[in-house]
Amino acid sequence: MPAVTVENLLSLPRLPEPVAGVQDRKVLAVETAPSGFEGEGFPVRRALAAIKPEYLDPFVMMDQMGEVDYAAGEPKGTPWHPHRGFETVTYMIDGVMEHLDSNGGGGTITNGDTQWMTAGAGILHKEAPPEWLVQQGGLFHGIQLWVNLPGAKKMIAPKYQDIGSTSVALLSSHDGGALVRLIAGDLAGNTGPGSTQTPITLLHATISPGARLTMPWRSDFNALAYVLSGRGTVGTERRPLVSGQLAVFDGFGDRPGLTTAGETITLSAKDTMEVIILGGRPIGEPVAHYGPFVMNTRAELVQAFEDYQAGRLGSIPAA
Repeated sequence: MPAVTVENLLSLPRLPEPVAGVQDRKVLAVETAPSGFEGEGFPVRRALAAIKPEYLDPFVMMDQMGEVDYAAGEPKGTPWHPHRGFETVTYMIDGVMEHLDSNGGGGTITNGDTQWMTAGAGILHKEAPPEWLVQQGGLFHGIQLWVNLPGAKKMIAPKYQDIGSTSVALLSSHDGGALVRLIAGDLAGNTGPGSTQTPITLLHATISPGARLTMPWRSDFNALAYVLSGRGTVGTERRPLVSGQLAVFDGFGDRPGLTTAGETITLSAKDTMEVIILGGRPIGEPVAHYGPFVMNTRAELVQAFEDYQAGRLGSIPAA
């Protein structure tokens, strides 16, 4: 159960009712996310791993962390590691995570909070459950998304945004069948609190059994939907979509005269469906990605590793 819920959805601002004649994007592909382990050994599903990179731009990767109910002594995190050239977005649906960085920043995110880190020119970073959670165990569930930066912004100064759960824009579908938590970007005239270097929209929707969520979507953005839990269908063609699967909508870039409005995307739930929906304006630049660095060229990757080894991305603070 997501931490951020609303008793009466019809008390929220509503998304517009679908209008006849507005084009609904078709579904290009549905793929199942492979499973793996990250950091010190916590389970993840690699939501974007089975999708061709040309359909993902400006996104690099997204991991679903958990959902897992840890026993005492089991919670794990990630040790100190570097980043350069992109932004990391950590959204805690349930549970608690502490973060620290080499610039002296840090904090705690829990139950619907989001930590938005612009790595930019480089930073050292650590994410881990607090000691009390390690000792007693507990629920852990979230996502981490990597958003690419254009070449002109890859070396900007690092910064954080801590986006509390109470600052997220809460919206209802037009009939009250779905709750939308808008974390970043614009949706039907509503704006999420996240400030993005690359134009994107990021939201978490809960769709009730039998309900349909139809949302207006920018024609210059790609569109992806990943199911955290539950099952339903996607698109007006009603392609099946279940937990751990990602749907890629078509439409971007294959028609002349693109505008920023005038299209929709649709999902329907058979039982309660939790889904992350995201899209962004493709950067359209070469991507050189290796480990914790996302640059434009191999030479820039080599430089990033050299800078990290020389301590130019920062140093681990004393305990």
